[in-house]
Amino acid sequence: MTVAAPSPVSSATASASSASSAASATQTLGYNDFLTLLMAEMKNQDPTQPMDPSQMVSQLATVSEVGQSVQTSSTLASLLTATSLSQAEQLIGRTVTSADGLTSGEVASVSVASTGAVATLTSGATISLANGASVQ
Repeated sequence: MTVAAPSPVSSATASASSASSAASATQTLGYNDFLTLLMAEMKNQDPTQPMDPSQMVSQLATVSEVGQSVQTSSTLASLLTATSLSQAEQLIGRTVTSADGLTSGEVASVSVASTGAVATLTSGATISLANGASVQ
């Protein structure tokens, strides 16, 4: 059975080929891409040779697993952010020294980004807490 690729996958493939100079780049399909492919397969199947029911159940189970993985990933990211914010709150008012020992001072505020927590001191200087800063 031949299935034509839906447009979202074609644009993703075009993007991947334009970035082919980056040899280490990997191409992955997301949850919506997977659903689009499944729906295209179901829509374009040969009516004289329909899909095997066991394959259909297997693919629907895979859709369910992918959906649960996406939800789990989102929940873990939220939990990690909440934990980081809770830990960052405890640093305000404490003295922090950078890993290289060059910057030190009292923490006025802490921001949490994808790269880690960054403490802003009362002097205006900033210290990345992801690099092994010490707290007193």
